[in-house]
This record gives sequence, structure tokens and C-alpha cells, in this order.
Amino acid sequence: MFSSLGYTEMLLIGIIALMLFGSKLPDVARNFGGTYRDLRRKVDDFQREFRDWDRPEPTSQVKPKFTPDEVERIEPTAPKFTPPPADDE
Repeated sequence: MFSSLGYTEMLLIGIIALMLFGSKLPDVARNFGGTYRDLRRKVDDFQREFRDWDRPEPTSQVKPKFTPDEVERIEPTAPKFTPPPADDE
């Protein structure tokens, strides 16, 4: 329905705006532009805050929990998987 506005539609909207607002049209347009600019700024700030919220904070060097020698000596704590016996009937 509102896929695109042609020249005649824009001209009609301009004439209606001129009839409604008359000499106050520049002030109305200025106020609308300022409101749109403020809204756009708030949306951009929200998007930036949302993007920064998901980023991990930079950390200094983290000391490893185990030395390489300790890692080799650590045995797994989970039980070893053994498959069930096959049914050959």
C-alpha cells in the first residue's frame, strides 16, 4: 500500500501541511527535526550500550590453574564409557 510516494503524493502532502500549519510550518519542521535527531541519538546510544554489554572486559594476565607438568599427571574424573553388550538373537 505504501510502497513508494510519487511526486503527486508528496505535493498533495505538502499542500495539506501548508493549509494546516501555514506560517508556522518552518517552526513545526524545525521541532520535528530536533525531535527526530534526539530520538536517533538515543537509539544509537542504546545500540552502542547493548553491543558493549556483550563484550568481555579486557583482563590482565591470568595465572594458569596448573603448570604443564601438573596437567599431564591429572587423570580424568569421569568414568570410562563401556558400550552395552550386543544382542545376537
